[in-house]
Amino acid sequence: MKKKIEIILDGQRIRVDEGKSTLDAALENNIYIPHLCFRPGFDAFGACRLCLVETSDGRLVTACETPAEDGMDVISDSDRLDRIRKVTASLLIKGHVGDCLKCPESGECKLEAVSSYLGINDENLAKLREFKIDDSIDDSNPFFLKDNGKCILCGLCVQSCDTIGVNAIDFTFRGAKTKISTFMDKPLMDSICVSCGECVETCPVGALVKKSEKPSREVKTVCPYCGVGCGIYLGIRGDRIVSARGDPENPVNNGRLCVKGRFALNFVKNVERLGKPLIREDGEFKEVEWDEAISFIADKLSKYTGDEFAAIASAKCTNEENYLLQKFTRTVMKSNNIDHCARLCHAPSLVALSESLGSGAMTNSINELKHSNCILAIGTNTTETHPVIAYKVIEAVKNGSKLIVVNPTRIELVRHADIYLRNKPGTDVPLIMGMCKAILDENLINYKFIKEKTEGFESFKKYLYDLKWDEIESVTGIPRDDIREAAILYASSPTASIIYAMGITQHVNGTDNVFALSNLALLTGNLGRANTGINPLRGQNNVQGASDMGALPDLYPGYQSIDDAREKFEKKWQCKLPREKGVILLEIFENACKGKIKALYIMGENPILSEPDIKNVKKALETIEFLIVQDIFPTETSKFADVILPACSFAEKDGTFTNTERRVQLIRSAVRPPEDAKPDWWIICKIAEKMGAPGFEFENPREIFDEIREVVPAYKGISYNRLENGGIQWPCKSREDPGTDFLYKDGFTVENGRAKFILPSFRLFETPDKDYPFILITGRSLYQYHTRTMTSKIKGLGEFKDWKFLEMNPIDGEKLGVREGDFVLVKSRRGVVKTRVKFNEALMEGVTFMSFHFAPVNRLTSSVRDPLSGMPALKVSCVDLIPQ
Repeated sequence: MKKKIEIILDGQRIRVDEGKSTLDAALENNIYIPHLCFRPGFDAFGACRLCLVETSDGRLVTACETPAEDGMDVISDSDRLDRIRKVTASLLIKGHVGDCLKCPESGECKLEAVSSYLGINDENLAKLREFKIDDSIDDSNPFFLKDNGKCILCGLCVQSCDTIGVNAIDFTFRGAKTKISTFMDKPLMDSICVSCGECVETCPVGALVKKSEKPSREVKTVCPYCGVGCGIYLGIRGDRIVSARGDPENPVNNGRLCVKGRFALNFVKNVERLGKPLIREDGEFKEVEWDEAISFIADKLSKYTGDEFAAIASAKCTNEENYLLQKFTRTVMKSNNIDHCARLCHAPSLVALSESLGSGAMTNSINELKHSNCILAIGTNTTETHPVIAYKVIEAVKNGSKLIVVNPTRIELVRHADIYLRNKPGTDVPLIMGMCKAILDENLINYKFIKEKTEGFESFKKYLYDLKWDEIESVTGIPRDDIREAAILYASSPTASIIYAMGITQHVNGTDNVFALSNLALLTGNLGRANTGINPLRGQNNVQGASDMGALPDLYPGYQSIDDAREKFEKKWQCKLPREKGVILLEIFENACKGKIKALYIMGENPILSEPDIKNVKKALETIEFLIVQDIFPTETSKFADVILPACSFAEKDGTFTNTERRVQLIRSAVRPPEDAKPDWWIICKIAEKMGAPGFEFENPREIFDEIREVVPAYKGISYNRLENGGIQWPCKSREDPGTDFLYKDGFTVENGRAKFILPSFRLFETPDKDYPFILITGRSLYQYHTRTMTSKIKGLGEFKDWKFLEMNPIDGEKLGVREGDFVLVKSRRGVVKTRVKFNEALMEGVTFMSFHFAPVNRLTSSVRDPLSGMPALKVSCVDLIPQ
């Protein structure tokens, strides 16, 4: 607990935590001191000079920059201070475009509030001479505008941009011409601005304002995009979402958001939303009522049993809905053929971390990154895919943490790194094992941790001794001294965290990549403690939750084996359950092509774009006898459906999401769904009831969650009532349990309680040759999401076109004789795509990049799989480039 001190302010004795500023002390005690450039969480700047206070010895000091000291005596209101503040504020107003009634910030403008408090009038302003101001407006950004005429040079926007590590704006020019601008005074859209809107949120006046309407009410919920799980307040006007702001009380994001979370949520009311059930008749879809659609589906599904049926769950849907779909598949259809998109992102994490540590989840918490002495970011382009986590990493670096970045591409995070290792694509195992070998050579191993908490170390040590540095250097392309430097930095740090994403997992040896990272953490004892750990960053908003809920072919909810826990679930669900393991996601389509799977239920996914080798997926969807697609928009996949069911978006239903750090959070209904769209859980229940199946008589998501608590031990202590006060991280085993910030504090959850060193294998899926001389890697864009089902409906995001090209090093372009903007055919062993070229010096020679959001890219990728997890080789393919 922080020590309390006492100061005297305007004759009043007030108490405040030691270390706070005088302005903090005043504001926390509801004493107003005029200010414009101060914002909690930012460094004191003292630019506006309005928060002057007078000390007992007559000195004038800025309250925001003056630490509160025990016994100090200050005055915040006097004739002297009033005169100075009036002049200061009058100068700001005089240099400010004064169309207050037309200003979007009218009523919320802090300069307006200061002027009113100080009683500034026309007489005060008339004493000041006129001077020309820059009243230009930068309207280039699709989501907000920058009005230089209203800027008061408080610097809050500069601080906010610096805090997240973008540094797109700063003070420019000098003297009376000083203004906030971008490098070379370019429009925002031509700068490095990432459109996160943090500057807009901090602006105290109307200099930076959203181009959206003001809301009439707000609803607290969770962002529906990536796995970070940012808390948001949806701004509602009538029955429309018009804005979003970050929830400052949410520990995940502390009020911060990225461009999608702040500006890309009004897809909810897009005119293309599905509103009525559709049944295909004679090749055309016709609208029907729910009763007819449910009866039609129940009748059709009754003709299929067991392995003839499969379901694909959704990482965009709630825990409750994924739980019901797997329960429906197992209890009604008597099939374990249930899977979801985790198979394409973090199946290797689940397999490897479960075997070596006990759980496939992120071991530590997002906020712990800020306090870690060293962060190893490998196979993750964090600023693009998990921006709010990137903010935390950058904040950690600013506070003295060391950052190691491992990535074939010189990503944005490299700008903040102490060490950057640029390995050849797909060579992560030899690189990580090289780090382990260096740690062994330097005797930086945590022997005490290894002896007390692990097994298999002697075999692993021999494995490391047998590795040859020449081979490691040759395969990875990195000198041994660079690998050694990174290894020493990681191992010698008191606490070290690993974060990784699909650059590690989406390989044919993705599971071995994760084994390697687990070995690295175990070798140094960086597990089971705060600010350490091995942390897979989930791609979609509820990937973690869908896995927790048992949307997997071999595991029931709570990762309970279908072999070991069958009797438990048969007793709970009061039915006999299928004994054989189901097939994984890619095998669903393979078996459909063979006629083994005849009926398929797809909830909230678009596999015709998201799966590898989509030629075979298309064949499967054409072969399936009966296809149900349940979604919020018509998709490329729904074109193949026999029935299309209109579902509710995240903003139109209640439920829970579980984010990448195992935090279960409530989402809340904010607006009405279009026409007759229904929540996914309601649809599943109605189909089950129509088929005569018991166990689906739920009236609301709360009742479903209560059943989840009964069968998933890690969720036992979590309830809707408790979640009203904020999210809870599993495991949470009782009502008194606050949840778990980090795993393995009291030991590992493998069978004998000892974490395992596991020897990883290594192989390259494809290597360049004369026919396919280039390596193609895939990834994501900050401005799009998954298969673009939602983000394609946001007009403003379409102005950011970085996701539409084949990117390549300009040296390769010169060799090929192509210029930026030219078309090329990109040809792999699976298919061909025609696209334009964009040069990117961040890519190494011989390596090209295409965004996963570019619809045809999965014509090029392979369905060859990791034998341990079923992960396909999505990340690396060999291609030829043919100029057009």
